[in-house]
Amino acid sequence: MLSLRSFGAHLKRSQAYLWTAVLLFAVGFGLGMVNADFLQRIVVDQLRGLQEVSSKLAQSDNPELSFFTFIFFNNAIKGVLIIYLGILVGVIPVFFLIVNGMVLGYLIEVQSSLGNSISDLVFRGLLPHGIIEIPAIIIASAFGIKFGVASLRGIGRLFSGKEERGAREWGAMAKSSLNVSLWIVILLFIAAIIESTLTFHLMKG
Repeated sequence: MLSLRSFGAHLKRSQAYLWTAVLLFAVGFGLGMVNADFLQRIVVDQLRGLQEVSSKLAQSDNPELSFFTFIFFNNAIKGVLIIYLGILVGVIPVFFLIVNGMVLGYLIEVQSSLGNSISDLVFRGLLPHGIIEIPAIIIASAFGIKFGVASLRGIGRLFSGKEERGAREWGAMAKSSLNVSLWIVILLFIAAIIESTLTFHLMKG
């Protein structure tokens, strides 16, 4: 179940979905860059809420552990859910990718408009953990989209009398999703360690 070779094989067989997920994230990022004023009205309250949580965590007895616990469980739960919620014809993973891309693009555009260093934001605030976290999110969403496509095919096969073939496909999807989910959690665990330690101290400095 934890086979890294199997994980690689699942990724190889899902290249089309992975590239689709990358494209959707990039589209969201571009929309965030060009519609920063519009997005400000939508995400500013959410970002303010995250800032309040961040301030409370920073004041705890062990900020690194508090940040790690919050970041890991928040991301891991979302990462696994986004795979299985894809069963709803893939709508939620698509929305998740676009929104996350938009928020990232928005943050970079806002920092740029304020005259802050984008290189500092990218190399100190995003890259250390983002180099693992963002691909993990994209992989999870790609498999969510794959589940959505399988769901649509399953509906079609119910009406075409090919239920047995659909059952086999669902069995293969369920098996692969367990392996992928475990590796998504592992990747997000590593990313959370980096974000709560290295990124935390880089941004403080």
